[in-house]
Amino acid sequence: MIPIGTVGVNALYFLFLWLITAAAAAWMSERKGYGERVGLTLGLLLLVVGLLVVLLMPAHPGSKWRVDGWRPRWRRPL
Repeated sequence: MIPIGTVGVNALYFLFLWLITAAAAAWMSERKGYGERVGLTLGLLLLVVGLLVVLLMPAHPGSKWRVDGWRPRWRRPL
């Protein structure tokens, strides 16, 4: 028998995982030139698989992903 308190904790961890992967997919798809909505939709509907789908999508020419690389460069303020 599973105690009721552990189900709530596991549900909370699952919710955090779901939201973090959706935000990461939205960020990646925006950098690849598709817009945030595509990544957010895939991340919310497909959970972790949506993040992998966005990662495998090709970047548009001239997108931030192609110009700056897979992560943004930190610039020091003047």
